[in-house]
Amino acid sequence: MQTKMKNNRNRDIRVEKLTLNIGAGKDQDRLEKGMQLLKSITGLEPVKTSTSKRIPGWGLRPGLPIGCKLTVRKGQAEEILSRLLDAKSFVLQEKQFDQYGNLSFGIPEYIDIKGVKYDPKIGIIGLEVCVTLERNGFRIKKRRLQKRKLNKRHMISRAEAMEFMKNKFNVKIGEEE
Repeated sequence: MQTKMKNNRNRDIRVEKLTLNIGAGKDQDRLEKGMQLLKSITGLEPVKTSTSKRIPGWGLRPGLPIGCKLTVRKGQAEEILSRLLDAKSFVLQEKQFDQYGNLSFGIPEYIDIKGVKYDPKIGIIGLEVCVTLERNGFRIKKRRLQKRKLNKRHMISRAEAMEFMKNKFNVKIGEEE
């Protein structure tokens, strides 16, 4: 049964999307710098994220922009992901993978990313990277007509995601620090 599943092309895992996120809080100057940074890394225009709740202790109100994000898909996502993993020396921790096979990690300083030069206007800013993995057939949970749940056997487990990252991007999985 296992050999039959390994030869099945529908079991192949791929990178569905790569999401880059910078949280700025109430500081609008930091938000503009984060927007410039994401544009310089990817060449795409990021969008601002805003609050939906009022939190008086933090000085937040609905509609206040507090961060920016960018979603990259297909081949460009894999190319950018390899550059971002290079900034982490191709080492990820086991705790950075969730039970559904997705992963996220942070980059404390953008100057570690290959091909990105230091910009004195931006200063030193870090960013968060989230990678969503999928297989053929995952569309059934998102389609408009006749949405269905994914079969548990078809979901991506944490171990499968780690194996995919090892094989595809030569990532080393380290133990918790």
